[in-house]
Amino acid sequence: MDRHNQFLEPERGGGLVGWAIKQLAMWLVGGFVVYTLVNNHQLFQAAEPRPAIAAPRPVHQAAATVTNTLSLHARPDGHVLVKAFVNGVETPFIVDTGATLVSLTQADAQRIGVAGGLSYTIAMSTANGTGKAAPVMLQKVRIGELEIDDVNGVVMQAPGGVSLLGQSFLKRLQSYEMRDGLLTLTWQ
Repeated sequence: MDRHNQFLEPERGGGLVGWAIKQLAMWLVGGFVVYTLVNNHQLFQAAEPRPAIAAPRPVHQAAATVTNTLSLHARPDGHVLVKAFVNGVETPFIVDTGATLVSLTQADAQRIGVAGGLSYTIAMSTANGTGKAAPVMLQKVRIGELEIDDVNGVVMQAPGGVSLLGQSFLKRLQSYEMRDGLLTLTWQ
């Protein structure tokens, strides 16, 4: 049995070009239909009714934690000097990671307004030996954008020297690091 399929074979008698064009057209149309169906599969899904005005959708995000840093350069002798504002008054400090408390000179304590009625009851060990200090509470200590409230400090009884920014301030930060002559303070 010789079956003759006219679709797959060209017509006899020179109609080869016409047959090729018909084949190409049918394959292009068929490919386009398949492509459209595959890429638009949502046409076959049940359509959800849409409101006339879209209601806002709540966005659930974790609260972002903002981290701030401040970098301070050490002097050639290795000390980091900083001008801080204590209770709104500009005060020079040396950052001293070995000092337990923020320690103020008597002159700085007077300018800041915490020198009145002090009781020098705390024995302190310093680089210059032992000394007496009076406890004080500093309402605000600010360096640039960094501001910390209610910082414990002391006023040193011995005259002279320089005020020290110690651990009662530094431990309130997220971190601090000294590397290659650069002190980086990090807080939230």
